[in-house]
Amino acid sequence: MENKKLQLKSSFWIAFILGFIGFVTSFGAHIVAVNLPTYAKEVGIGLAMIGLLIAAYDLAEIVSKPIFGAIADRQGMKRTMMAGIAVFILASALYLIIPPSLLLLIRFMQGVGAAALSAVSLALVAEYFKENRGRAYGIYNAIKGSGYVISPIVGGFLVFKSNFASIFIASAIIGIIAFVLAVFLPKTEDGGKEAFREDDEMSLKAFTKVFRDPVLLPWYLVIVINMFFVGILFGFLPVYISNLGYTPFQSGIIISVVALSYLLIQPVAGILADKNNPVVVIKTGLVLSALAIIFITFTHSVLFIILSIIAGVGVGTVWTNTDTLMSKLAKEGRLGETMGIAGSFKEFGDMVGPLLIGLLSQTLGLSSGFLISGVLGLFSILFIRKIKN
Repeated sequence: MENKKLQLKSSFWIAFILGFIGFVTSFGAHIVAVNLPTYAKEVGIGLAMIGLLIAAYDLAEIVSKPIFGAIADRQGMKRTMMAGIAVFILASALYLIIPPSLLLLIRFMQGVGAAALSAVSLALVAEYFKENRGRAYGIYNAIKGSGYVISPIVGGFLVFKSNFASIFIASAIIGIIAFVLAVFLPKTEDGGKEAFREDDEMSLKAFTKVFRDPVLLPWYLVIVINMFFVGILFGFLPVYISNLGYTPFQSGIIISVVALSYLLIQPVAGILADKNNPVVVIKTGLVLSALAIIFITFTHSVLFIILSIIAGVGVGTVWTNTDTLMSKLAKEGRLGETMGIAGSFKEFGDMVGPLLIGLLSQTLGLSSGFLISGVLGLFSILFIRKIKN
């Protein structure tokens, strides 16, 4: 009995460490993104450049994940993950010694490091936990997801009390803690070939087949639209909040509340989808987030915060249920391929969304950028076809 308790305790700490390593990328991505309005004022850049700075992180992940997958196969998963953490730490620290105008380079380098540590830490959960894997992933995702909630508050406070550069010190410190914790992880028996085999199978041929699949394609488009909304909420909502005259710390609190609503609604939305038609639940989420985003920039004060929370609820509802639905629609023997491509569309949407709203807002104004993006979201509902059970 005592040995079993010790094993459970040990397993918890392994899941915790992996979750904290995942936390590094969610923390690092959003602590910078939500404070870009401050950077824009300091350096003198426009909204289009803010979109590019957000997208650079995701572009780096798209390019780097397959590369790190292959490296992990040959050099070992733990070693590859620690190399990714090291790159993230160095990239964060580098901002302190180079001109601020080179932030785009820093963001890309951070994304390269994040690609290794996030992909490999996720795969290591499956490697370490042959049993109780669901519980382990629950711990992992809870800790990683907390980065979306904590980083806006911490970043806003640091910028308010110090300066923009201080958030890179915080990112480097978080990375160092993760690196030290990773040292204590058990060695794996192999380089994780099984964990990354699904990524290797996602060839260009498999990807192009998506555009000829009438069942899956509409859902991939919905995923892209939903990631547009994620880019708006965590990339450009802070810009609007800054324009309203809120301090970086106040902005961080608001964005954290939105992130919390986005995270907390996911299990509830999953239960609703289990009890009802998941297509209806997804449509409801899209409508909520689209309408909220359309009207956000025409409001302020309490109503503005309420609409922001509604948008977070809508995005979270779509996020969790499109994942579930895609797994159900996958053809036999192609689950890995289907979910892998869905992940690529997520990264694509997360990258292109900020670029699109940045260009729209730069050209037509911030309110128009929100309005057009929201309308696009409403039109995406037309692509959804009823699923035959």
